[in-house]
Amino acid sequence: MALKIKLVKSLNSCLKQQIATAHSLGLRKIGAETVQPDNDATKGKIKVISHLVEVTEA
Repeated sequence: MALKIKLVKSLNSCLKQQIATAHSLGLRKIGAETVQPDNDATKGKIKVISHLVEVTEA
């Protein structure tokens, strides 16, 4: 199973850790989408930037 993650809010004025987490998921611009495996590491990253992303099952 995989998760589809979409960046829906800007990374401007976010903490450096949140920006780094978004970049590690492959999200750099608003509207960018990526498919990531559904595991604990990915869920932890999503938790850090949950207010910036929209997550669905792929």
